[in-house]
Amino acid sequence: MKSKLLYSLFTVTILALASGCISNKNTPTPTNYPTGTFTGQFRLIRNNLTTGVHDTSSANIQLVLNATTGYSVTGDTSTLQAGSHGAYAINSNYIDFQDATYPKTGTPTKTHLNGIYQYYYDGSSVFQMLTASPLDTLVLEYDLKKTN
Repeated sequence: MKSKLLYSLFTVTILALASGCISNKNTPTPTNYPTGTFTGQFRLIRNNLTTGVHDTSSANIQLVLNATTGYSVTGDTSTLQAGSHGAYAINSNYIDFQDATYPKTGTPTKTHLNGIYQYYYDGSSVFQMLTASPLDTLVLEYDLKKTN
């Protein structure tokens, strides 16, 4: 009797473990990439390494991200942020912008959305991007909200 009970418990335990493994499909959670129209502030922050003082300039911009047609930047593009457009590639941590309007020679007078940015997107409204390293004296920061 005792051996039948142990055998039954053993069988039930094995079946329970096996059914747990069968239902686990190891499907990764899909990443919710930002797409649509985002508006908010672009901030250019300069750090004076000698004095430690931060000089911050900002502009209100609109960024449209479309997986098919690329991206565009509009809004207050008169002095600080250049109006631009181009293609972009994205993964779960970084966005790489390829600005079609970036000058081929010389130094641009305005900041272009070009290059690699680390980003945060909450999946519904908050979208933030940042490019900087601990040794940089220049930080480009985008603090945007989804509008559609």
